[in-house]
Amino acid sequence: MFTGEFQHTLDGKGRVIIPSRLRDGLGDSFVITRGLDQCLFVYPSSEWVRLEQKMKQLPFTKKDSRAFSRLFFSGAMEVEADKQGRVLIPQNLRDYAGIEKEVVFIGVSGRVEIWSESSWKNYFGEANDNYEELAEKLVDFDI
Repeated sequence: MFTGEFQHTLDGKGRVIIPSRLRDGLGDSFVITRGLDQCLFVYPSSEWVRLEQKMKQLPFTKKDSRAFSRLFFSGAMEVEADKQGRVLIPQNLRDYAGIEKEVVFIGVSGRVEIWSESSWKNYFGEANDNYEELAEKLVDFDI
């Protein structure tokens, strides 16, 4: 399970250090792809296989299913961290997420998300204002 928030900086070659608390759960190689809300989703290989099986169940005869699958899978890249724990985020994914220099990693249970620092601050500010309302609408158990 991935949890926490970590800030890091992209180097000049487009690499970033994966926080050590997240690296162990991701394993030697993992998948980075376009996420939702203009962030990147990062999946350990086992979780990626599980997700891929679910995605195969989408009806390919539906235009929206085809479009989502194309966008999701075409952005997916299997990557490996180097000995320093750095990973290269492909340029097309950096462009999608608006990542230039400062990044934020957040753990979201079965996946990690990578955000540009400014996008995360904006998203967090908006979502945080509705935190209690979201909990009331969505959570049906004691926290």
